[in-house]
Amino acid sequence: MKASFQTVDEYIKNFPEIVQVILQQIRETIKLNAPEAVESIAYQMPAYKTNGKPLIYFGGYKNHIGLYATPSGYSEFGEELSKYKQGKGSVQFPLNKPIPHGLVRKIVLFKVKENAAKVK
Repeated sequence: MKASFQTVDEYIKNFPEIVQVILQQIRETIKLNAPEAVESIAYQMPAYKTNGKPLIYFGGYKNHIGLYATPSGYSEFGEELSKYKQGKGSVQFPLNKPIPHGLVRKIVLFKVKENAAKVK
């Protein structure tokens, strides 16, 4: 997927319907738990910032959803994330298994708090 997206809606519409539903659910989880977050496209994927600092990004792929919350978001939840494939500051949720929305929620809330502390 090399298209250039201007909005998160455009990005999500680029995927098969079943993946669109999952991406929309992740988007809603982020927006519900970080209502002040600024939504944009960065690195050609949905991106969210609070207090001018990166909060979380997500992306759809052929076999998984990638979640990017910078290394601190992952080190804090290392045990819960250990069953998923990971990179530095990223985790992959396979599309053939339930997405752990409760865990995504906890990561978002942690990052909101962390970004707020950086400003003080």
